[in-house]
Amino acid sequence: QVQLVESGGGLVQAGGSLRLSCAASGTINSFYAMGWYRQAPGKQRELVAYSTTDGATTIADSVKGRFTISRDVPQNTVYLQMNSLKPEDTAVYYCRAVARFTNEPYWGQGTQVTVSS
Repeated sequence: QVQLVESGGGLVQAGGSLRLSCAASGTINSFYAMGWYRQAPGKQRELVAYSTTDGATTIADSVKGRFTISRDVPQNTVYLQMNSLKPEDTAVYYCRAVARFTNEPYWGQGTQVTVSS
C-alpha cells in the first residue's frame, strides 16, 4: 500500500502563488519518478511537471517559466511551486509517483487549486 498525500491547494487571485506538496508513504519507499498532473472541469487530465531520480525534468509548455518542480528524494516528497497563477490554471492537481522497481504508478487524491480573475 502506498499513500500519496497532497497539500497546499486553495483559492488565490490571478498573479498569486501557491506551493503544492505531496508526500509518499507506505510499503514502498523508493520512487523513480514523482510529479504533478491536473484536470480542469470538462477536460482530460494533463501533465504539469515531472521529475525523475536521474535528473530529468519535464514541464508543460503552458506553465513553463511560472511553475517549478522540486523533489526531496530521501523523504519521498515532491513540490510544485506555482507563480504568476492564471485563471486557466484552475484545476484539481494530482500527485503521481512511479515505484522504482515495479514501475507501478500511484495517484494522490487530488487538491483543488482555484485562481480567481
